[in-house]
Amino acid sequence: MNETLDAFVRSWPWHPWLWAFVALSIAIYARGFVYWHGRDPARWPLARLMAFLAAMMSVFLALGSPIEPFSALLLEVHMLQHLLLMMVAAPLFWLSAPLFPFLRGLPAPVRIYWVIPSLRSRFLRELGARLTHPVTALAIYVVATWGWHVPVIYELALRSTAWHYVEHMCFLTAALLFWYGIVRPFPSRPRWSAWLVLPALLLADVQNTILSALFTFSSRPLYPHYANGPRIGGISALDDQLAAGVFMWVPGSVAFLLPLFVIAARLMYGPRPAAATVTNRRSSQLMQLPVLDQPPWSASALAAQQRGFDLLRVPLVGRFLAWRHARVALQLPLLALALLVMGDGFFSAAPGPMNLAGVLPWIHWRGVVVLVLLVGGNFVCTCCPFTLPRRLLGRVLPEGRAWPQFLQNKGLSIALMLAFFWAYEAYSLWNNPWLTAWLVLGYFVIALVVDSLYRGGSFCKYVCPIGQFNFVLSLCSPLGVSIRNPQVCATCTTKECIRGSQTSPGCELGLFQPRKQGNMDCTFCIDCIHACPHENVGVLRASRAALWQSWSNANIRTDHAVLVAVIVFAAFANAAGMVAPVLAWQDRVVQSIGLDHLTLATLSFLLLFVVLPTTLTGIVVALSARSVSKWRETLCRYGYALLPLGFAMWLAHYGFHLATSYGSIVPTTQRFLADLGLAGFGRPRWALSCCVAVADWIPRAEILALDVGLLASLYIAYRIAVRDRARLLLREFIPWALLCLALFGAGVWIVLQPMEMRGMLPSAASTMARLNP
Repeated sequence: MNETLDAFVRSWPWHPWLWAFVALSIAIYARGFVYWHGRDPARWPLARLMAFLAAMMSVFLALGSPIEPFSALLLEVHMLQHLLLMMVAAPLFWLSAPLFPFLRGLPAPVRIYWVIPSLRSRFLRELGARLTHPVTALAIYVVATWGWHVPVIYELALRSTAWHYVEHMCFLTAALLFWYGIVRPFPSRPRWSAWLVLPALLLADVQNTILSALFTFSSRPLYPHYANGPRIGGISALDDQLAAGVFMWVPGSVAFLLPLFVIAARLMYGPRPAAATVTNRRSSQLMQLPVLDQPPWSASALAAQQRGFDLLRVPLVGRFLAWRHARVALQLPLLALALLVMGDGFFSAAPGPMNLAGVLPWIHWRGVVVLVLLVGGNFVCTCCPFTLPRRLLGRVLPEGRAWPQFLQNKGLSIALMLAFFWAYEAYSLWNNPWLTAWLVLGYFVIALVVDSLYRGGSFCKYVCPIGQFNFVLSLCSPLGVSIRNPQVCATCTTKECIRGSQTSPGCELGLFQPRKQGNMDCTFCIDCIHACPHENVGVLRASRAALWQSWSNANIRTDHAVLVAVIVFAAFANAAGMVAPVLAWQDRVVQSIGLDHLTLATLSFLLLFVVLPTTLTGIVVALSARSVSKWRETLCRYGYALLPLGFAMWLAHYGFHLATSYGSIVPTTQRFLADLGLAGFGRPRWALSCCVAVADWIPRAEILALDVGLLASLYIAYRIAVRDRARLLLREFIPWALLCLALFGAGVWIVLQPMEMRGMLPSAASTMARLNP
């Protein structure tokens, strides 16, 4: 056994007072609980007893286990101790509704002559009401948390056992006051609005995030006690402090945001009805979510927003998009950049970080794509240069045949997407301009061949892996090509938006606007806008209700659900393949086994992109499905639930590379122009490609994106579970919630690791840049 682990296991402190306190509390509560459970098992389920036992166990682990002596040696253990007291024991204690069981469990003389008169005291009741008010309790909680983390006071608690216990009492008391207003245990009847709980939890999470960020991103130890103490397990003081910040940040955010999510859902949808009511009346209040029997982004869902924001009504922008040749005008600059990338990749001997083919596609294009998909919908496909040759040659090319029936799904594009991710790692595409140039050229050729042989935009809809990536992630965007007024479409007889007109073709991908489901399969070609004789199609902003409806409806095809899962898990796998611990593990495997790079990349790909995602998804589907025959249905119903979290990881990853490496295009362009004989643009400043420091705000912004993605994914999963089967809410929702939390934790871990700066020149400052622990 490891020496540190052995010492930890043997370091159980002996505190008789703690053993007596825990045993007596459990005995009193259990005695009273047995009485109340026998009289009203519905109000006093066994879950309350389990919550109290868990609360007492948390207190015992924090103060009576090896965590207590090791808290003086490692800051991360000390932080774990505080989390157990403030974010585990306190809320669990109130979830057990301890008042009635404690009163009944106490001896009758104590209860009658001491406790009940105290509870009847008007002064004590008023004091308790004021102290547990969300505003007051939050202030006390923040002051206690920040005050005891001031270095001078923190050092005092570390030097003195008495002050250490005072610190614990302050933390536990402040947490009990704060969580009382959040849980509102039976039989409390607070006089303030329940909506106050939401800003209280949000502000508590904000202050927790700020404090944990101070630990995580500090470049020096904050507490001399730990800086000068023994190095347990070879952990440096800064590594210990970083781990403590992560302990406070991630579990702390979960502890605050999960109740925020659950309470907000209850306030919006009302209390859960009785089981019999749900069974016998499927139209109960809990089950009546709006427009449940219609596809996402249906006409009725969009009716309320027909007078909302429309990009076509924005001055200049709207007139440009209404121009017949607007798409070609957008595609031509991208075509020129693609030709430059191919030319530099084929004919220049410059390595990847100094080559347009190594910088533009792998740093700038990917980062810009996720930003555009977030705020502007699928305008990436609008500007796609790969379909421009076919569009320009459309009049001379013969009309193709129909795409084969057995391939009218996303199977081929999913396979190509996985092949791309494998090739990206196996052949180091970011550092191989020649292969990158061939990849771009191959895209042009395949797009032209497929769309020449087959009609209906077959390449975009069934083949292009980049298009599928854009389709799926653009579902998170508030902008979409939609109808303005459903009544106009209902009275239209020509349906030119899909059939086309004499001056403009209809939708190549066969999307009928009144029934179109979100941005899936929509390339934003804006042909339907030009073809509609009633000017009833625009680029509209969806309301929040329509967005939630489009995600939570989840009546999607199996291939769409698999595509979403592939893109979500690929976000984490692709980012994980670039962080220092994974790269170090790969180096150890190469040295110990002697594998070549191609074999190792293939095995890593199979593990991160195939084995782990398939295993995790299979376990979650099996746990949440009502039977084996319902596995596919469950996957389809919850298909979109993971999408916001996956988008957040793509945004954090690609956004990191764009924010840290955007300047690399300057010296690369100078080098390219100098090779063409245009030396008047100055000598390349290669410092922009190798020595850029990572700003402190970048990892914080990444974690904030993951926070938002987690909340959105949890909300969607919860809404689907509530809508479909309220009686099995916990059984269906919890596995998906745990998967979201696991992915969120993995994302935060990835964000906090040093990351390989691909597309940049190697240097001590940039080869591995993230944090400087």
